Parts: sequence; structure tokens; C-alpha cells
Amino acid sequence: MTEVRDYPFSPACRLDMDPTYAVLREHEPITRVRMPYGGTAWLVTRYDDIKAALVDQRLSRTAAVGRDVPRSRPEPESPISLLTADPPEHTRLRRLATQAFNARQIDRLAGKVEQVVERLLDDMEVQGSPGDLAAALSWPMPTQVICEMLGVPYKDSDRIRHWVTTLIGMNGEIAAIQRARTELWGYFKELVTRREAEPAEDLITRLIQARDEEGRLDEVELISFGIALLIAGYETTANAIGNFVFHLLANRELWERLLAEPDILPSAVEELLRTLPIAATGLFTRIATEDFRLGDVTIRAGDAVVLQPTSGNRDASVFDRPDEVDFDRMPNPHIAFGHGTHFCLGAHLARLELRTVLTVLPRRFPDLRLAVPADEVPWRKGQLVRGVESLPVVWG
Repeated sequence: MTEVRDYPFSPACRLDMDPTYAVLREHEPITRVRMPYGGTAWLVTRYDDIKAALVDQRLSRTAAVGRDVPRSRPEPESPISLLTADPPEHTRLRRLATQAFNARQIDRLAGKVEQVVERLLDDMEVQGSPGDLAAALSWPMPTQVICEMLGVPYKDSDRIRHWVTTLIGMNGEIAAIQRARTELWGYFKELVTRREAEPAEDLITRLIQARDEEGRLDEVELISFGIALLIAGYETTANAIGNFVFHLLANRELWERLLAEPDILPSAVEELLRTLPIAATGLFTRIATEDFRLGDVTIRAGDAVVLQPTSGNRDASVFDRPDEVDFDRMPNPHIAFGHGTHFCLGAHLARLELRTVLTVLPRRFPDLRLAVPADEVPWRKGQLVRGVESLPVVWG
């Protein structure tokens, strides 16, 4: 082992991957890094090692909750939720939402999602060129969809987004983060109280029934579950929409190919998921519960392990020309949605939303283009999730 590097290696810059990842994949795929908070961890950068770690029950997410473990965020993980639970608790929680997020149920939303996209683009067109595609489409579309699924009033989305932005910041003040968590928790508690009095056809009502009639949830789990589903349902997808459109418009030949060959859209979405990084850093610290070997490294009980799937998606031992966007890439076994127990519950929904946007948007605005040079598009800073701050576009 060589030096213990500070991590992240550099601030996230647009959709660029720090070249250190490529060096590590080749020479030291599991390496010690100094995390921004909590000390040192093992960083895993190679595809096969990441997949192995994602299914290894000796690496616990729950063991990181409420503890000052090495991590990317100022605040320790809290409380136990769908994102932080280990089996069998995770299995129990996931079953409660699987029915709503399985492929069959999500496919039934296709018409609704398309209607939302069309309506938002109608509004953008009425406002006229130039426009901000992030404000007009990237954020409101997935937010509207997940709010309706959960039963969260869309009118509250601005303050919810403020709370979430604070919660997932990488360098915010603990007091502000804790205040945002308390306010978001209180908001959901009030929402649960309203749904108890007035049940509806939504996931919040279903979770209440699971608590009251089936005894499969307690109050804390119910609220943390709802918050986790809300955040997962819009934060990454909203940023991914902006990132995808930015990349397509900044690399015009890719946009033109989608226009000329709409049938390649499904494979294009998968390739953009593989290639474009969404996380600014490795997420979700895992704690080893016993000694074991991962790759060529011995992980000791109590060690922290951090995975970076985007690095794995650039692994040349798995993907030919890994840094190139190739819409014809087949097969494409990327791990953008994870793998194993914590495979993203919302993967079907995210794929539907991304495909719908990249079907409707080029058809409605084939001459869409960036309103400013690509290097002048503003990006969010200090967040765990990469994304544009705004996406200025013109058409016509």
C-alpha cells in the first residue's frame, strides 16, 4: 500500500471523473483514503470488487448508523431506513414498497409520466426561448411523479427540496443539517397524521396500514421510510435528467443520433447511466463485521469501506473503451443502480422517466441547443449528487 490520500481526490467538476480513479483501478484498486469526516476508510474502485462488496453480508450499512464513522457528510447516518438497514430488516422494509415500484406497476405510469413531460414542455414553450430546462423540466417532472405516488402535496416541493439540499450537502454546518432533518421529519409526521384521518390511494396510506393492521412498521420506520422514498425518487433522477441533456447538447453528434435513430434510446439511456457520474464521491459507508479478504486486501472487523460504482463503470477489464459514450454498447452490465440487496428500488421508475424525457424532448425541440458555451453552464457545488444549477437552452 502507498500513501493514504485525501478523499475526494478533487472537487467534483461537471461530469468529469478524477484521473486518480483510473490509476487506482490499474495499480491499487482497494486503497486507504482519508474521508472528509470520521477518519480513514478503504475505497473500492474496480468493478468486480465493488460487485463483490455490494453482496457481502460482512459489510454492514446498519453498523454505520449513529456513529462517527468515516464518511462524506458532516452528520452521521440516522436513523435506520431502507437505505441503511441490513437484512432481515432491509428485506422487510423493501417488501413494503416493492409492489409499488415493480416493473409492472411502473409501466402503468408511462402515460402519466409522458403527460407530465408534455405539460411542462408546453409551459416552457409558452415562456419562450431562451429557457432554463433544469427549472422547467428536470426538477419538476420527477418531483411531481414521486409526490403523487407517495401522497405528498406538490405545492410543498420547494421547501422539501430546500431541506433535502441541506441534508445531502458535503460541507454544511451540523446545526443547519439537524434543523433541516427535524423540520422534514416534522413535516412527514404531520402528513402521516392527515393520512390517518383521510386515507388515500398512495404509498403513505399503504405504509400506515402496514403499521396499524399488519404490525410490519413502527412510527420511526414509517416516517424514515417515507422520507427515504421521497429523496430517492427525485433527487438523483432530477439531476440525471439535467446531466444527460447537458451532455447530449454539449456533444451534438449524440443528440443528432438520437434524433435520427430513436430506436436506440433504451441502449443510449443505459450507456449514459454507465458513463456519466451522478455521485460526487463514494457514498454509504459500510462497516466490516469480521475479518475477510476483498480482492487482494484483508479487511479487518471495524474497518470502514466506501464503494465508487462510477469508477467500476469505467473499468477497462469489463467495458471496451470505457471512457467513450457508445450507444451501441452490448452488453452493458453497468452498476449505476447498484447490485444485490441495495439495488435501487426506483430503477424502473428512473429508467421510465429518463426514457420519456429523451423521447419527448428531441421530438418537441429538435433544434434545442445550449444558450451559453458548455463551460459556462453553472453546476451545483458542495453536494453529494452532481447536477447543473441551471441549464440555459434556446430553440427556434
